[in-house]
Amino acid sequence: MPLIEPIYVGKNATHKLIDYCEMEQLHHFTLIADRHTYQALGESVENALKKQGREVASIILKGEEIIADEHYLVQTLIHAPIGASTFLAVGSGTITDITRFISHRTGRAFISLPTAPSVDGFTSIGAPLVINGVKQTFSAQAPIALFADLDTLCNAPQKLIAAGYGDMIGKFTSLADWRLGALLWDEPFDETIYKRTQAAVQRCIQHTEAISQRSEEGVRHLMEALIESGLCMLDIGNSRPASGTEHHASHYWEMKLLQEKRPAALHGAKVGFALIHAAAYYAKIRAMSRQTMLDCLEAATLPSQGQEEVIIQKGYGALAEEVIREHQPFIAMTSETFDSIKRRIAENWDDIQAIAATVPAPDEIQSYLQQAGGVTEAVSLGLRDDEISVGFTYGHYLRNRFTVLKLNRFLNQES
Repeated sequence: MPLIEPIYVGKNATHKLIDYCEMEQLHHFTLIADRHTYQALGESVENALKKQGREVASIILKGEEIIADEHYLVQTLIHAPIGASTFLAVGSGTITDITRFISHRTGRAFISLPTAPSVDGFTSIGAPLVINGVKQTFSAQAPIALFADLDTLCNAPQKLIAAGYGDMIGKFTSLADWRLGALLWDEPFDETIYKRTQAAVQRCIQHTEAISQRSEEGVRHLMEALIESGLCMLDIGNSRPASGTEHHASHYWEMKLLQEKRPAALHGAKVGFALIHAAAYYAKIRAMSRQTMLDCLEAATLPSQGQEEVIIQKGYGALAEEVIREHQPFIAMTSETFDSIKRRIAENWDDIQAIAATVPAPDEIQSYLQQAGGVTEAVSLGLRDDEISVGFTYGHYLRNRFTVLKLNRFLNQES
């Protein structure tokens, strides 16, 4: 596991950064920000470092909506100075992912300086990027240190704080999906990581009111929970504890919005909204009797690979070939494997319903999000009501993972 030391959340984080740089003898920096995050924190960090005699080259990414895609990756690479330098990611998720990827590919370390508690990716190694229109996560690197200034976090726009809350409670369904994958598809699973992520989610739920008020206590709890989620992904080496049905739908909506030149909305806002609908799938599992389950299994038939590819073609168009390649283990499933999974579902139905019981009801999820100021209506994401279902119909094809939507396939249920 890469060591991130120190991880600091508190007052006067810039002073802590200066002390760290002195101790580690770091003198040359490449600061990455956008115009908002530069104003919120980047400029003061740059000035503080320069006052200490250190060199800082600042790259301020421009645009109404900064996206971690080829355009901004190349812009960052073009303007990055040649020679030894430590990257500083001053921003939230997108800035961090761009910095993580570029610093890794250029063989340089980076330090994370979050400006809002908006995502859980600050401490992970994965860089979610939009490449050729497809949302993909690339292995990169974790920061060598993280300094989160509490005053800056508390002054972040409410929508960013609510997005971080939505990203965090989205773990309700990602954790349930992860357990299903381990039980029915033999996916790797780690009980300790599961419990750590689960505890981080509960920490946010318990402090919902304080988070909604943007109090120092609430924002600290949210930021520390997001950091813990990222560390869990770092420790296990993948995003399974933190990304399931809710993230897959969010990724699909984001791709659709970007392809249609529409604003993509905040990641955590989409995740929180998707969670309401993902929770509804689990509510149906909880309510399904054993006999109904057996009847559904009996009626379920294996779709042909051709049928699956037609669906993917419809949902992804020119991007379909890449998605089909990623999803081969499912769409090329044999009838023997299909029947074997159905038997496992029947044999483990009590465990499956126990997993479903860990996901709160949709109205409870909606209440949490409303308390935190999160998004609970499609229109707030720039989505039409008829676009909600496509996120779930097509989104699960993005990842080679078992989710509640895969379970629906074996139970002959509509996604």
